Amino acid sequence: MRSFRIHIGIIPAVAAVLLAACGGTSAPSSAGAPSASSAALIHTASMKVGDKTQTVLKNTKGLTLYYFTPDTASKVACTGGCASNWPPLLASSGAPTSSPALPGKLTVLNGDNGNQVLYNGHPLYTYVKDGDAGDAYGQGVGGKWFVATPDLAAA
Repeated sequence: MRSFRIHIGIIPAVAAVLLAACGGTSAPSSAGAPSASSAALIHTASMKVGDKTQTVLKNTKGLTLYYFTPDTASKVACTGGCASNWPPLLASSGAPTSSPALPGKLTVLNGDNGNQVLYNGHPLYTYVKDGDAGDAYGQGVGGKWFVATPDLAAA
């Protein structure tokens, strides 16, 4: 029979990560409160996009977030098959949260994809070809998909 030892120093680190995932600053919802169990957490990270390094928005898994230029603050254009390649960032309950340093406004639009998170009025998505935190393969796809940045102008 094996015995396991837990290093006491790891307990505070795990607790801090769990608390960080639950915290943040909330923004008002534009379409009522979603009905599932947790809100989307958005943070920023510096990464290379194309030939330059910039700060981009990331989801809880560290994946790059994108916006689609045909979308508006009140209508999502990427649904159905499009949303299969560009999974929408959904808020499962309450208002979405972000890093307190994020300057833009987070809201939720209850549309065809569900309770989709918007940043400054832009619905947010990930890209199926992005496998890890360093990927931004969706940048510029079709001339309509772009990496979401903290300074993304209001739609």
